[in-house]
Amino acid sequence: MKLGIDLGTSMAKVAAFDDRGHCIAIAARETILQHLGQGRIEQDFEQLFETVCEIIQEVLVKTKQNPTVVGITGQSDGLWLFDENGFAVAPAVSWLDDRGNPYLQHWIDSGVFDQVFQISGNAIFPGSMAPLMAALHDKTPEVLRRAYTASYLKDAILQRLTGVRITDASDTSLPFLNTLSREYDPKILEMLGLDRYRHLLAPIMLAPGQTFVVTQTGSDCTGLPVGTPVHAGPFDLPACAIGAGVRNVGDGLIIIGTTLACEVLVDRVDTDQPSVGMTLCMPQQGRWIRAMPAMVGTAALDWTLSMIGRKAQDLDIILGDSQPGANGVMALPYFSATGERAPFVDVNARGLFTGMTTSTTPADLAMATCESIAYAARHCIQAAGLSGDLYVCGGGSNSATWLQMFADVLQHPLKVARRPEVGARGAAMAAMQAAEHGFDPVEWTEPETTIQPNPAVAKLYKTGFDNYMSLIKAIQPTWRPKQ
Repeated sequence: MKLGIDLGTSMAKVAAFDDRGHCIAIAARETILQHLGQGRIEQDFEQLFETVCEIIQEVLVKTKQNPTVVGITGQSDGLWLFDENGFAVAPAVSWLDDRGNPYLQHWIDSGVFDQVFQISGNAIFPGSMAPLMAALHDKTPEVLRRAYTASYLKDAILQRLTGVRITDASDTSLPFLNTLSREYDPKILEMLGLDRYRHLLAPIMLAPGQTFVVTQTGSDCTGLPVGTPVHAGPFDLPACAIGAGVRNVGDGLIIIGTTLACEVLVDRVDTDQPSVGMTLCMPQQGRWIRAMPAMVGTAALDWTLSMIGRKAQDLDIILGDSQPGANGVMALPYFSATGERAPFVDVNARGLFTGMTTSTTPADLAMATCESIAYAARHCIQAAGLSGDLYVCGGGSNSATWLQMFADVLQHPLKVARRPEVGARGAAMAAMQAAEHGFDPVEWTEPETTIQPNPAVAKLYKTGFDNYMSLIKAIQPTWRPKQ
């Protein structure tokens, strides 16, 4: 048995897989985001750690087996501060928090933003470590002084289970890494004014990573036997690519999750393109994920559904009450307080609906939101450089109607990744690779089905996408702060 742990923003999940990749048990718990007002969003790491321990124990009870290897993945970014033993010194600042907005805007205006991209191939966004660290340095520097490590959620779980302080190159790709050398770049730290905090950054694992063994303390917390090998990394975007079956350069994945993560496997770091998106180190040397993780995923749809008093589980029924084109309604789904980060960066991006009349229905608003997110996927996956097969996963892929819409807007077949728990599957596969356990990656990632695009709506959605792009261009000047 292999365990995959996926520590998402809203859910923590543990999945057990047999030797052929069949999921034999799952345990999950909701995690708590603390919305403190004025764009401040935090998470309690110690509470999360207790949750992880509980669901590991639950899976061990269900399977009555001990795992041969454990892989951990999960949300990245944010600012997670720990003491030398991996205990939180303050609540974690979530990647959804917007207190880094003014610092990012300053770096954009000063040209530092572009200079960093030219080294790392990564566009800093408000919820990444650098602007959040800058914000804490200005507002609450004593918190940073208390910390021994500034790291990521899954790395602290690893430290609590194994006693090892280390991180993965996928996490550190943004914002402080030279993604070619896979080492922290002192120029980036200096340009951002954060070189004084270099000591907080954990050592980076060499590709393809390594496993570390569960200590007695880790065993007491989780029920995992002492000596069980554990691997932490890559984080959820690359892990989902692995778990979905993205193996060939040019192949891509769309994760219809809280964010809309569109990514393509590449074999070079291109820093001559516009400063947008992420270039994330994969476990293999010479391979990266070119990612466009837009902020317009299921969180945007959930907001619309809450406004019309409906639930996500009813989405197929709701969409059935409208029609392609949403009866003339169009949306820009930029409802995040941190604006947008891909395939363009604008901390002031804001959403809207247009084309409404007194005949517009709640279903039309839901349809327009879904279509706009599909248009964003087309915008992002083109920017990422898709040239091969395209896979899809995430909670939004549970809606057959919405999934067909994505295929129709993209006019590209969609291979539905093997479910359940694509991220946890990728974490288990990466752990097996690091531990040098033999397995068949093709068998582990056989797609469930392929969704073919409907050519009858190709023209409608081509026009809709062109209108979407024109609307962005027309509305962008209104996002600029008034002087």
